[in-house]
Amino acid sequence: MAPKDVDTASFVFCSHCERDVPTANFNLHSLHCKRNLERCSVCGEMVARTRADEHFNELHALVPCSKCGAGIERELLYIHENEKCPQRMVACVYCDFPVSAADLHAHSDHCGSRTEMCIPCGKYVRLREKIAHDLQFHGEISGNEDSTRECITGPGSLAYLEVPPQSAPSRTSPPSTSRHKLLFTFAITGFAIVIGTYVLQRRGPNQ
Repeated sequence: MAPKDVDTASFVFCSHCERDVPTANFNLHSLHCKRNLERCSVCGEMVARTRADEHFNELHALVPCSKCGAGIERELLYIHENEKCPQRMVACVYCDFPVSAADLHAHSDHCGSRTEMCIPCGKYVRLREKIAHDLQFHGEISGNEDSTRECITGPGSLAYLEVPPQSAPSRTSPPSTSRHKLLFTFAITGFAIVIGTYVLQRRGPNQ
């Protein structure tokens, strides 16, 4: 195309290379263009006739993919092998195990159905639902100890119940009574030890 702010009448369109050429240079350009340049049938780029085969072999010749064996244009081989090849190895998002891209859907469907226990609430959650579960039930935990959030999974919906902490069990006897029992036990134990020592000392000389 002719540059902007330039009189287009001073340019002539070359039908061979499809470029606008200054009128003063058109005759020379036309002879050189048709004699020395040709359009690549694959990418449409104008290349020198003497480099046409080299251009094709470097960019467009089919080479086998090292993973799936399919014939791929040389310039697209790297992208194919690393991003599009069905036999390239990719990591499962649930277990990080490498599997082929062709098997990833079936593997992920099975792997994502496994359950793991959610540490904060103790519920078993499918791996594919773990992120939604965490956002639903634990995304805004404030650390308030006055209540415990218990997760409940229901058909078609998720909810939670606020379960208040259980109150401490009431004592059946006042603290002073328990203290008296403990002192009485110590006294009995000490008395038994004294009696036992006395008996053993009396038996010693007689044996």
